[in-house]
Order: sequence, then structure tokens, then C-alpha cells
Amino acid sequence: MMAFELVSGLAAKDYVTDLKLCRVLFEDNKYYPWIFLVPMKENTKNMTNLTMEERFQLMREIALAEKVMMSLFPCDQDNVAMIGNMTPQLHVHVVCRKKGDPDWPGTVWNSATAKYEPAEKEKIIAKIRQAIGEEMQNPIYQISK
Repeated sequence: MMAFELVSGLAAKDYVTDLKLCRVLFEDNKYYPWIFLVPMKENTKNMTNLTMEERFQLMREIALAEKVMMSLFPCDQDNVAMIGNMTPQLHVHVVCRKKGDPDWPGTVWNSATAKYEPAEKEKIIAKIRQAIGEEMQNPIYQISK
């Protein structure tokens, strides 16, 4: 059996934590609070590569990610998207958007970027990790067997 590996574009992102199904990664762009959920299952390019229970778990984890991100980074609109044209591995973007951000109301794909200072980035990642850990205690996010 092949081990789970991130494709290069996702491997370059910052690690946040692992959930039951997904690895959580951080996009280093201070214009947008932005994380990715990547199912930790080998050869997973599309949702069709997941079992039905894994699909349900992915939806639970998206709901968790949205709740955490919107509570930490109040915004006008949260964006959730799965677009695999450029990165051939199933991943879900969860992005907090505010009116007046550099790309509002357009998309963030190929958007304005500004990197965080390293200490600031680590502080934000730690805050997201802690909030996810706390929210994971809620049994609705667990896989039922």
C-alpha cells in the first residue's frame, strides 16, 4: 500500500494539524486567512476516490474548518472551493474574505500576495491549531463506525 504524500504544490504549504480524514495546511498570504483540507488518502484526485463515509467526514471537517476560521477571522464571506486543475490532489480551500480586500469581489486565484513575518505566521498557525483541537472535541466531527 502506498503512503499518503502531498503533491509538490501542497507540500510547500505550512502544516497546521491532522484531522480524522484531512491534513490541514496554511496559505502564507496575509491578505486572506486561508487554509486547505487535504484528505490523507493516497491517489485521491477527486471526491469520487473517497468512500461515501469519507465524503461525509470531509463535509464534517469542512464545517469544522469554516466554523474555526470564521470565529478567528470575522469576515464578510467565507469561500469554500475544490478546484483541481493546477494541483492534481483533492484539496479544499477555506478562505475568509472581507469587502475591500485586494481582490474583492473577485476570486483569490492568482491573487495579491504578501507573506507574513515568520513569528506572526507561527502565532496564527498556533491559534488555528488550538481552535481546531478544541472544536474537534465535539463528537459531530468524528467518523462513526
